[in-house]
Amino acid sequence: MARKFLYVFAFMIVLVIAGLTVLRLFPKELSQFYFVPTVEYVEQELMAETAYAPVDMWFSRPEISENNQVLWTPEGYEAAKDPKVHTFYVHPTSYLAADNWNAPLDDKESQDRARIFLRSQASVFNGISHIWAPRYRQAAIGAFMTDKPEAGKALDAAYKDVDTAFAEFLRDIPEDAPIILGGHSQGALHLTYLLQNRIAGKPVADRIVAAYIVGWPISVVNDLPAMGMAGCEAPDQTGCILSWQSFAEPAETDLILSAYDSTTGFDGQSRAGQPALCVNPVSGVVNDETTKEENIGTLVPNEKLTDGEIVAGEVPARCDERGFLKIGDPPELGNYVLPGNNYHVYDYPLFWANIRADAERRVAAFLGEDSTGDDSE
Repeated sequence: MARKFLYVFAFMIVLVIAGLTVLRLFPKELSQFYFVPTVEYVEQELMAETAYAPVDMWFSRPEISENNQVLWTPEGYEAAKDPKVHTFYVHPTSYLAADNWNAPLDDKESQDRARIFLRSQASVFNGISHIWAPRYRQAAIGAFMTDKPEAGKALDAAYKDVDTAFAEFLRDIPEDAPIILGGHSQGALHLTYLLQNRIAGKPVADRIVAAYIVGWPISVVNDLPAMGMAGCEAPDQTGCILSWQSFAEPAETDLILSAYDSTTGFDGQSRAGQPALCVNPVSGVVNDETTKEENIGTLVPNEKLTDGEIVAGEVPARCDERGFLKIGDPPELGNYVLPGNNYHVYDYPLFWANIRADAERRVAAFLGEDSTGDDSE
């Protein structure tokens, strides 16, 4: 399932990064040639139970202040000083090399790229929570472009790292602390399994404020029951899941739908024809539609992706019948829009201030507190 779906995103990301005409003519063949590892798969040694006890196994945790990108905020916002909530955030694929099936933890390029993702994504939660973001031996982007058995092994190894990190996270935070789950793309995929295997039906499920599983399709019929949570139906509901996949219009979603419809859900049944979960990040309501005036803030990055500003009232949002989030005319956010008006890379920045306000509302509801839903100055 994972390889079939992420292949679509993987070769589109390759198109954007490479910018090669010939790659557009033969995307599958050349993407596989350049990005699918040809080396023998090296079995990843299972992490020890205490492997994530050292601080340096994390991009972010409460003790880390130096080079902690999730603490970044745009002008007008600030990180909370002593929040009661803890967020577990899993970053998306940042390893684009083909010399390993799993990213080495000492690969500087992929680690730096992961920090960029964390700055624009996980930073939405720093206003109301401590953020824990583990380093993990992610599957290489080429693992999503092939049906080789090595690809499945790479994904399994990456998930096991995330699972081990989550166990350490639970040991290190207060035993009654509320939890937010967050992730994007490959990170979101791992969270779907974490919910299914480690949270659904267990006491920790009662501590989940919300799960932001973004940039990954979740079948309402085939997947949600096994994950133990419903999609969010109200803006202050807790213990629910938010998920969306952003496309400007005209949206070309045929490749995504073809891949999605060919997969099997957590219930063992085909996902063909089934809607994916779409929770509008502006309103926090499933299958909702909002105007651009209701969007309180899109994060527009600078050219070097080192900073950005919040711009309100620019991007509308509506969930369509198959679960895609349509955002109207293409907004100008940078050079990483994927073919077909696919704004996958910008799923979080498009609604940065809205997601922050959403999390704040749900935390307030969980704790029984009042919330304005806006911490801007």
